[in-house]
Amino acid sequence: MVNPRIEPLKKVLAIDPNDEVAWFGLGKAYMEDSNYQEAATALENCIKVKPSYSAAYFALAQSLQKLGRIEQCRHICDQGIEVSTKNGDAMVTKNLSLLKQSLG
Repeated sequence: MVNPRIEPLKKVLAIDPNDEVAWFGLGKAYMEDSNYQEAATALENCIKVKPSYSAAYFALAQSLQKLGRIEQCRHICDQGIEVSTKNGDAMVTKNLSLLKQSLG
């Protein structure tokens, strides 16, 4: 069954494609459905709209890891660590660092 949050978020984005919160929510909803390709696309859009959205980097890195796109995942972890450190988002920085370490 498709996540019930997906369609309402798509409607919000049809009205305002620059709504980073809706892009993030859509990405997380796709992740809950294990649809990591769509999740990655939504989270990439979130970061394009708001490059300082720390949590989006972690969610995107998780999705890329699930897709087996390890080099891209490493790159997003590095970018996200830089952004989250600048933002003072210690938990996101920690999670990205742990994820990057787990990649080997």
